[in-house]
Amino acid sequence: MGTDDRHPVQGLELGYARVSTTKQHLERQLDALTEAGIPVERIYVDKKSGATVERPGLADLLAYARPGDTVVVHTLDRLGRNLREVLNLVHDLGEKHIGVRSLADPIPINTADEGMGRIAFLLLALFAEMERTFTAERAAHARAVAEAAGRRIGRPVAHPADKIEYARLLKRQGSSLGEIAAKTGIPKTSLHRYLAAQSVSETSNPTH
Repeated sequence: MGTDDRHPVQGLELGYARVSTTKQHLERQLDALTEAGIPVERIYVDKKSGATVERPGLADLLAYARPGDTVVVHTLDRLGRNLREVLNLVHDLGEKHIGVRSLADPIPINTADEGMGRIAFLLLALFAEMERTFTAERAAHARAVAEAAGRRIGRPVAHPADKIEYARLLKRQGSSLGEIAAKTGIPKTSLHRYLAAQSVSETSNPTH
């Protein structure tokens, strides 16, 4: 898995495989690429984690590729860690007259085909973008429904400072937690936190 200085004039297929998590398996991608007729010495691999920016295997492939070549991947998402990265790379390769072909996408992609292959790639990108939009809309709808029902998603809003101070005053006067909750409207779970903070403050700064 490396480069070969003897590069044909054009038409070479170069394989690329990438795993970004420990749960993904590289062997499946490599088997698909070799079954597609790509020799091992023309398959480039990255095994870095998703948090790592550097991808030396892809960098070597791009340095070796020439106009007329085709980059072959198991699925298109192996080319990048997000949709924008994949689109940018495919666009840049197209500008250099280097094609991209996928083997196992729902709609097999071959951007070297000026007709259906390019249309399929654009459709796949469109569907991915639509799914991202739909996911954001579902999250926003769930939040709206929860708030309409009187529930909040995320961190609770802090209670007003005057109510917290009133709760602490009632505590010093000997009121029970239940009585304080009833008078201030602050739930007992929050009262525990506020009153505990008061006790720590009084311990660290005793009055003389």
